Amino acid sequence: MSRSFLWKSLIVVCCAIIAFAVSAGSVIAASVGQEVSNPQIRDADDNPATIPDFGTHVIALTYADSSVSDLGDPLNDAMKAKNYSKAAYRGLGVANMKDSTAPNFLIRKIVRSKIEKYKSTILTDVDLTLAKTWGLGNCKGKSVFVLIGKDKKIKYLRYTDKNKPWTKAEIDAVLKTVDDLIAK
Repeated sequence: MSRSFLWKSLIVVCCAIIAFAVSAGSVIAASVGQEVSNPQIRDADDNPATIPDFGTHVIALTYADSSVSDLGDPLNDAMKAKNYSKAAYRGLGVANMKDSTAPNFLIRKIVRSKIEKYKSTILTDVDLTLAKTWGLGNCKGKSVFVLIGKDKKIKYLRYTDKNKPWTKAEIDAVLKTVDDLIAK
C-alpha cells in the first residue's frame, strides 16, 4: 500500500468520525417535540426535588442563572395575569446555580424569599442536571423558557439574553400555545 493511500484513508476516517460526532451532538440538543424526563434537582432548602405535576399538567419552566433571572419577567407576568387553572397548569422557576456568580447560600436565601413573596415554586440546580438531562446546552447568561405539555414533550423553547429580550408577539404566541394545550 502506498503512503498516500493510507493518508487519504486516515483523512476519510477522521472526517467520518467528526461528522458522526456533530450529528450525535445535535440529537441531544433540546428541541420542540422532544420528550423530556423529570430529573431530580433540589428545592430551596437543598433537599432532593423534582418538577411538581410533571406529566399531568402543562408546565411553564424558566431556567436562569442569577445574573439574568429578571429576563423572564415579562413572560412570567403575562402568564400570571392569565390566572391559569392550577388543575391544568404549573408555572415554576429553576435557579441555575452552577452558572451563577453569587454563592449558593445567598441564591438559596433569595429563592426562599421569592417563594414566600410570590407564593411560587422555585427549584435549584447546583450542577446543571436539568440542562444536561434536557440537552439545553450552554445556559450561562441566559434565561431559558421551556413549555412542556402533559405528554412530557417540549412545546415551546426560547433562550433569552440581554441582547434578545421577549417581544409582545412572542409572549402572545406563548400564551396562545398555553391556552391551546390547556384546552386539550
